[in-house]
Amino acid sequence: MKTIVISGGTDGMGRAVARHYQGRGDTVVVLGRDTGKGAVFRDFIPTDLSLVANNRKVVEDITATFPVVDALVLCARHFRSTRRQTAEGFESTFALEYLSRFLLSHGLADSLKRSQKPVIINVSGPGVPKPEIHWDDLGLARRYDGVTAQLQAGRANDLLGAAYASRHSGIPYVLVNPGAVATSFSGEYDAATLAHVQRLKKLGKPVEEGIAPILALIDEPPGVPLSAFVEGRPISPDLDPAPAARLADLTHHLLRRHP
Repeated sequence: MKTIVISGGTDGMGRAVARHYQGRGDTVVVLGRDTGKGAVFRDFIPTDLSLVANNRKVVEDITATFPVVDALVLCARHFRSTRRQTAEGFESTFALEYLSRFLLSHGLADSLKRSQKPVIINVSGPGVPKPEIHWDDLGLARRYDGVTAQLQAGRANDLLGAAYASRHSGIPYVLVNPGAVATSFSGEYDAATLAHVQRLKKLGKPVEEGIAPILALIDEPPGVPLSAFVEGRPISPDLDPAPAARLADLTHHLLRRHP
């Protein structure tokens, strides 16, 4: 039996992965905001993962209750056409889709290392061309749009994988791009973006098909520190270690403001 932690597990692909493993008899710890959707899970932690403090509390709660974690699946996302800042002062997309994944990945490292076959699955966007990190404006205060925020978070997760693999070689870190999947596409959209999302919902593959490569990776983690997949096909995860280390250092600096 496995113990699997899933962020963003109340909806879309995260929910489908959670239902699969709970149905199989595994322990599934689901993190999400919607208590109604979370009620179907035996181990549900209601939380807003865009807040640093909440991520740290979640890590404390999980490590106190589940000393061994076999898989961490990072799915939480929420698109915003209009910029929003969290109560802690971070741009919300960066906070939810990068800082949360950073905190959960590192915070649960000891629990993962106790597993015989640990793995972290970061459902982000490897293989998609992205701009570099906006080093002088991480919060996109001067040039925000929703797509730019999503692409920056995706690039940050690529670099998170590279930096994490160099620090925790015993925990395979897997970057996964599932392609177009007909999920709920959680978000707050302007009219043009919403029209595009509606087209994606019609054209995307079923959720059950989209999660199949993720299930395979959880059941049989890769034997290398860092790997990347697009729709189940392996791609080269080669990333420049310099920006990965720079972002890791900057992230630690930012998080020191929120002890």
